[in-house]
Amino acid sequence: MSESPLIGASHLHLPAGPWRSLLDGLCDVLPGVDRATWLARLQQGKVLFQGQPLAVDSPYREGMRVEYFREVVNEREIPFAVEILHHDEHLLVVDKPHFLAVAPAGQWVEQTVLRRLQRQLQLPELVPLHRLDRLTAGVMLLSCQRSSRDAYLSLFRQQRMHKVYEAVAGPLPGLAWPYQAAHCLQPGEPFFRMQAVSGPANAWTTLQVLERGSAYWRYRLQPQTGRKHQLRVQMAALGAPLRHDPLYPQLQAHDADDFTQPLQLLARSLHFDDPLSGLPRHFLSQRQLLPL
Repeated sequence: MSESPLIGASHLHLPAGPWRSLLDGLCDVLPGVDRATWLARLQQGKVLFQGQPLAVDSPYREGMRVEYFREVVNEREIPFAVEILHHDEHLLVVDKPHFLAVAPAGQWVEQTVLRRLQRQLQLPELVPLHRLDRLTAGVMLLSCQRSSRDAYLSLFRQQRMHKVYEAVAGPLPGLAWPYQAAHCLQPGEPFFRMQAVSGPANAWTTLQVLERGSAYWRYRLQPQTGRKHQLRVQMAALGAPLRHDPLYPQLQAHDADDFTQPLQLLARSLHFDDPLSGLPRHFLSQRQLLPL
């Protein structure tokens, strides 16, 4: 299953199986969606083959590439805009707000950077080149076309994409600056959290202090690796968790996002040499974290 050229659609190549009807097959192949939902999608023309809606009584055909639109009932609107910093035929650079997921997953489908920009710019081949946590704001890159995508992805693989973050977190008065944080990060519990454990380091970040306050300091963070939740876990492991972090050091129960308390982590800038033109590129977020 993957994103389809139809804007907002996903697709599935139907596997071999005993089903006579498309409806029966979809229900078994993707059991996370109940039968009533698949039936409603078929009735509403939201299941397609080669761009044409499939009928409710369509037969099951092994190998058929089915396109479908999924939705989240009562998906909460995120009232913050994605700002475009740069757009050319190959590359889209945006300033992502806090609380907006990058791509559809879980309870977020339409309220994501990808869905919004696919519709706004009519770019069906748009794909994120990297990810930011949903709660993190700042600069991120998206590829506009398949032909040049790997050239930009190679910058991340070869560590030629230079990222600078800004964070507001607890004070660390006992360290010498700049400080090189090195940790071994592994999946934790629940499954969506990470943890720092004993073992060879696989995550490195250079920390510098930008401003000191009484309860919080402002930091400049330069990750050399890109582990999941790396900055959040490392700061918590050092004893300076990020302000308004609901996951680290302890998982906090909450019913819904509090838009007045964004996670104090910002992807401040990206700079790199463009792999197509060879020209230096530098993009800077215009967003601001809370004052100390």
